[in-house]
Amino acid sequence: MAIVSSLKKLISTLALSLIVSWGLFVSPSMALPTDISADSFVAQAVEKTGDAVVRIDTEKVVSGGFGFAPFMDDPMLSPFFGNGLSGRMPQERKVAGQGSGFIVDSSGIILTNAHVVSDADKVTITLKDGRKFSGEVTGTDQITDLAVLKVDSQGELLPAAVLGDSGAVKVGDWAIAVGNPVGLDNTVTLGIISTLHRSSSEVGISDKRIDFLQTDAAINPGNSGGPLLNAQGEVIGINTAIRADAMGIGFAIPINKAKEIQNTLAMGGEVPHPYVGIQMVNVTPDLARENNENPNSAFMIPEVEGILVVQVLSNTPASEAGIRRGDVVVKVNNSPIGDAAELQNLVEKTGVDKNIRFSVVRGDRTLDLNLKTAQLR
Repeated sequence: MAIVSSLKKLISTLALSLIVSWGLFVSPSMALPTDISADSFVAQAVEKTGDAVVRIDTEKVVSGGFGFAPFMDDPMLSPFFGNGLSGRMPQERKVAGQGSGFIVDSSGIILTNAHVVSDADKVTITLKDGRKFSGEVTGTDQITDLAVLKVDSQGELLPAAVLGDSGAVKVGDWAIAVGNPVGLDNTVTLGIISTLHRSSSEVGISDKRIDFLQTDAAINPGNSGGPLLNAQGEVIGINTAIRADAMGIGFAIPINKAKEIQNTLAMGGEVPHPYVGIQMVNVTPDLARENNENPNSAFMIPEVEGILVVQVLSNTPASEAGIRRGDVVVKVNNSPIGDAAELQNLVEKTGVDKNIRFSVVRGDRTLDLNLKTAQLR
């Protein structure tokens, strides 16, 4: 009995030592939690917004190939049309697509990606509770990859998501992706915001004009158009893109960008996207010098800091203003500039059919050229 008693004391002493060394000591006045099954913040966030997430099924009719027409094998027709025509009749077929979206207004207004519903002849919206509605595409904007849909809820108020502020998002914040990837409805994945303001050119989508939120929350085909939530269950982004050559990296359109154009798309209007019509890259004196010393270079580059014009598109404001390939833009509206993304933003803020002045270095000359922005189509 003495040995057993000594062992009990030794075990108690060791246990207390471990508790203290691990920082787990609790004074008698401190109560340990009794409910360890309480919802996590993820569950609470999804509960707040999950009912507003919808599945979007699309159909479009495309023409392609030739179908089977058995009557063309009739021997009576052979003298006129020849044999083997049964596989040469043009045929139409239906192509199905799928994506996600979320309700932003209880009257039935839905946000999603433009590429989810582009050219769709039929759109079906399925709510989390299984109800189905026919959807109408009221507006799309390919440049930002955003679209607005409308369903007729026949006066019934539908669950709507709470929109957050993507401008307040910080690197390291929680990110919760909700959607219907690869047909698996109501899927939730968790990660963090890994980068802000990732340009579309960096993502590899050069025909878009978006500074993405980058996240490591899993985004898969079918997630497109679904919401990216913060820890409070507010929508901070719209899931839109994955990179096939990268593991665990996805991108979302900041919700503030969607807020800017949502009403325009809901009314079927055109979103203004001013442009000047050049392809450009940043250049430094060292890069220019390296190019100029290469005997195989396509053209000489002024050895200055600025934005190199790689190509001028025909019938654009830039071509009409006389900008040439090889020019280096060093100022815009008399203010120095050296970053292509900054120039893109300046043009965007200028508006459509507005005057803007470029100062360019061409050879050993500096020229001031006036442009008038146009609508990108």
